[in-house]
Amino acid sequence: MSEQEKQESRRPLTIAMVVDTSGNRGNGTSNSALQWAEELERQGHHVRLVGIGAPEYPARVNHVPLVSWVARKQQMQFAEPSDTLFRTAFQGVDVVHIYTPFRFGQHACRIAKQMGIAVTAGYHVQPENITYSAGPLKYVPGIDSFIYWLFDMWLYRKIGHVHVPTELGASLLRSHGYKSKLHVISNGYESRFTAKRQRSVDEPAPVPFRIVASGRLTNEKNHVALIRAIARCRHAQDIELTIAGTGPLKKKLQRLAKRLLSRPASIGFHKNGDMPALLRSGDLLVHPSIADLESVSVIEGMAAGLVPVIASSSLSAAGQFALRDESLFPVGDVDALSRRIDWWIDHPAELAQWGAIYAEHTKTNYSVESSVRKFVAMEREAIADNRR
Repeated sequence: MSEQEKQESRRPLTIAMVVDTSGNRGNGTSNSALQWAEELERQGHHVRLVGIGAPEYPARVNHVPLVSWVARKQQMQFAEPSDTLFRTAFQGVDVVHIYTPFRFGQHACRIAKQMGIAVTAGYHVQPENITYSAGPLKYVPGIDSFIYWLFDMWLYRKIGHVHVPTELGASLLRSHGYKSKLHVISNGYESRFTAKRQRSVDEPAPVPFRIVASGRLTNEKNHVALIRAIARCRHAQDIELTIAGTGPLKKKLQRLAKRLLSRPASIGFHKNGDMPALLRSGDLLVHPSIADLESVSVIEGMAAGLVPVIASSSLSAAGQFALRDESLFPVGDVDALSRRIDWWIDHPAELAQWGAIYAEHTKTNYSVESSVRKFVAMEREAIADNRR
């Protein structure tokens, strides 16, 4: 490497991050973008957020009939593209990174390329997440494959370097014909999700035994299975459930929990800033989701010292976090999930021991600091390719 190349590899970057909903930590994509922006700044780089709610480069809301109504229930809005906004925000940046393949991201890609700026993208919207929330649409044969193709046509085939959070996500994209170079980088977790004080291995299981789940209140997250499983547990009388999230199934889940569970359940939105304390107050994390590109909520729960029990699904990468069999159950199998929950309640020593193991494992492998360093390496590679 020449001296000039060495200097270039150390030079702080100016990165425009294009996120439809930029100023809201209410959904996973926006939350990940904001925590990466903060870490990039901490590591000496410069970030320009572009989207709804962004401090310097705010976008207007694009109201899409029906679609916006469904998205808003999941703390998501679509931004209105603007040549003036993009040209102003992109002036003097090294690279533009786009988070979603919708109109705002597509337009941003086009303007950045016209300006001769390198463009990268992240793959954060899994087609299965859309179809599971789309009612009868999910029964249309080949609909998932069609949406993979559509996203590729809209954005990803125009971009050389794409960030995907897990190997599962990368394999799904390759199986659907994506040709971009895929960079597998975990979204990571923030250091504020520190582990709670672990109980002594001699202590009995607490009463109430607090189970926490976190995620959108939608069909593919499958919280219905969790509620039914708790109702079938031998320890059902002692279990207290909290589901942190928002979405169209909120009232349905609240009614089901009221009908089936012995103790009142808390189901609804929690501010992101309150999540570390909520997770540390729990005893077990359950993630019953059918479809996930990564699931940062599981990483955050493990970082906070919770043992996870995760659905093993061919469409979810979350199962990769399980370190022992008792942390997995077949997706949708209510009886198997109830047995897993009872097992951890019956084995408080293992629960205490493995809570500490999961916290240390997460600290070693999934910090946002290391993820951002890998992301910067991807950006530098894209910038170098753009100059050739």
